Amino acid sequence: MSIPQTFIHELIARADVVEIIGRYVQLKKGGANFMGLCPFHSEKSPSFSVSPSKQFFHCFGCGKSGDAIAFLMEHTGATFHEAVEDLAQQYGMQVPEDDASPQDKARAAEQRQKQSTLTGVLEQAGDAFRKQLKNSVRAVDYLKGRGLSGEVAKQFGLGYAPQGWRNLASVFPNYDDPLLAESGLVITNPDEHTGEEKRYDRFRDRIMFPIRNVKGECIGFGGRVLGDEKPKYLNSPETPVFSKGRELYGLFEARNALRDAGYVLVTEGYMDVVALAQLGFPNTVATLGTACTPEHVQKLFRFTDAVVFSFDGDAAGRRAARKALDGALPFASDVRSVKFLFLPPEHDPDSYIRAFGRDAFARYVAEATPLSVFLVEAAREGCDLNAAEGRAHFASNAKPLWNLLPEGALKRQLLGDIADLVQLNTRELTEVWLGKPASSQRRGEYGDFGKKNDGQPRLDRNGQPWRSKFPQRNEAPRPTGRLLPASRADHAVRLLLSHAAAWDKLGNEDHAMLCELPGAHGGLFVWLESQLHEHGPQPWGMLSESLRGQPFEPLATKVMARPDAGPAAAAPETSTHPGEELAQELRNLLDLMLVDRIKSQMSQLVDAVSKGDAEALKRYQELSQRLSELARTAKAAA
Repeated sequence: MSIPQTFIHELIARADVVEIIGRYVQLKKGGANFMGLCPFHSEKSPSFSVSPSKQFFHCFGCGKSGDAIAFLMEHTGATFHEAVEDLAQQYGMQVPEDDASPQDKARAAEQRQKQSTLTGVLEQAGDAFRKQLKNSVRAVDYLKGRGLSGEVAKQFGLGYAPQGWRNLASVFPNYDDPLLAESGLVITNPDEHTGEEKRYDRFRDRIMFPIRNVKGECIGFGGRVLGDEKPKYLNSPETPVFSKGRELYGLFEARNALRDAGYVLVTEGYMDVVALAQLGFPNTVATLGTACTPEHVQKLFRFTDAVVFSFDGDAAGRRAARKALDGALPFASDVRSVKFLFLPPEHDPDSYIRAFGRDAFARYVAEATPLSVFLVEAAREGCDLNAAEGRAHFASNAKPLWNLLPEGALKRQLLGDIADLVQLNTRELTEVWLGKPASSQRRGEYGDFGKKNDGQPRLDRNGQPWRSKFPQRNEAPRPTGRLLPASRADHAVRLLLSHAAAWDKLGNEDHAMLCELPGAHGGLFVWLESQLHEHGPQPWGMLSESLRGQPFEPLATKVMARPDAGPAAAAPETSTHPGEELAQELRNLLDLMLVDRIKSQMSQLVDAVSKGDAEALKRYQELSQRLSELARTAKAAA
């Protein structure tokens, strides 16, 4: 359900961005603005600026910028809807939902109230478990035996559920309260003989690991036995506040370390997370007794652009890695990194570091297997590439994996790698995957510039002289029949409204530039980002409905009404790789816009630089370096 734009404007106007950000970042007054160390990247000199007059933040180091809602989304990993609700709650405002019926609104309010109540019950149980840990010599000795300090136990809120069937009755006087069963703390079963309901504690004689959401609220528990009993680990069941397919243990505690380290390490157990945090790897999280899902990966990429999965080197570890590969592939864009770390079968991360040291493990992480390599390894498993049948089997295995990748350079390169191993060219492999009949000509028959190797002109499949779709040097590009957009900003609007999913593949610098465009263009891109966070990518037909009544609706309607607009225009039917052409067109356009933006920013700094302002000079040099990088990229692509 969408949130009225008028409410969002009112909320942002009422919220004090300095106060909101000041809860997470130490800010100091510097002229008209406040400055601090950026929470989104490591730095020693403050480059993070918060403007009370504009109610806006901007980091001159990493380029992240936005309002109070954007900060909460970026810093806590919340969705747009979650960030709005959190901010509204802080200011005593009720979030309206303009397309919801009264019954839906009532149900939503009831659900929010229940979630708040359940987290309160779980927090109360967590406090009780922590008190029990202090009183249990046996549990404390167990943690010390695993090498954990009291400091790290406190950081993660570890506790102990003592032996006995109804210990929580001393914590909750009304032990029959349905909330105890609904939160997963208590199990209810009918008595075999009397049929009466029996109630008892789910967690007994276990070390307790509170599972927190990205806001730090306790939403469930993991319990580990102190001995060799089975099951070794026990999780809370699925509840209105907890879903193991979406949550990751330790993400709340690791969120700042992820930005400092530059990557997240995903392990398979709670103890790995806690032990690695103590041993110098606080950027570690764990799945909750389930395979890594696309939802897990998507959540991780809210905090970092690099993910390293750590698995045991045995067969079970390889199977878990294979499932993680499936979950990661849809998000493996050109600006993200996914790697797979396989430890020796006799070690887990904790034991490896204690045996070989922190530096050795760090090297192991740095040398982890890239996603591109692991994809090929997974596809070729059991295939004899020395035989035609084995290569055909490999091609069949690789197709569904390759199809999961988003469009971009990585996908194109992997197509070439797979084709080489299959001993076909990329066109032939694509035809095989699409089920098309084989082309009449084999790879290598033709040389460059449309000539056959015997010097005769090359013909296409219709018997006409072959012509490359890419203009040769000194050859004027052929007209495409598409109208040029009125401006680069309009062009960006057309591409991103036609292909909204492309927004997630852009970098922070691109997002900041588009959202800060003057007038209706900037407002439209801010709105588009909020729509994506709330609803995911949508086709233009659905976006146009949501745009009704927005101040930038006329702009969007005008641009999309042009005869060259829409998905079909952005991806001609004759293209073999329409998604890749779109990505390249958008990248080239944004690079040109970035060049214009950087030149404008440099011009604004000239006066301050000429007066000896050291900060302005430093910023000017950074912009100049970025301008050179863009020029080199453009030259390489030419």
